Amino acid sequence: MDTTEAIASGHEGPAHLPFFITAPGETDWLLIAMMTLLALSVIGIGVFYLKLHALPEHMAHKGQKIQYEIVAVLALLALFTHNHAFWIIGLLLALIPIPDFITPVTSMAQSLGRMADRTDARVPPPPTRVVPAEPAEPVVVQREG
Repeated sequence: MDTTEAIASGHEGPAHLPFFITAPGETDWLLIAMMTLLALSVIGIGVFYLKLHALPEHMAHKGQKIQYEIVAVLALLALFTHNHAFWIIGLLLALIPIPDFITPVTSMAQSLGRMADRTDARVPPPPTRVVPAEPAEPVVVQREG
């Protein structure tokens, strides 16, 4: 059937339209569903990204405070610079326990302080200040002869 013959016979389109084509003036439910799916997908991916990005901080939270602070700074640097090396370094730092050097050194310093404060019988007392006596009168020796 030719186009001019279709127009002349009053045939304007197919008899059955697919479900995603809406009639003029009606609500397009497929568009609304796709917009909702798109919005939920963007929000879901954003939440997943931020949870994954905060993973090193959550892992370092049970460690020492200084380790947690370093990992948190590295995670923020990675977030704002989009440099993945900072995030990987922070993750590795969160996985590796840092030995505690401060506590033994503090204990040694306190022990040395207690040792310095105590008095011991074996240690001689510090010298006392000696007040010089007044000089005696000179002795005059006479020689005979």
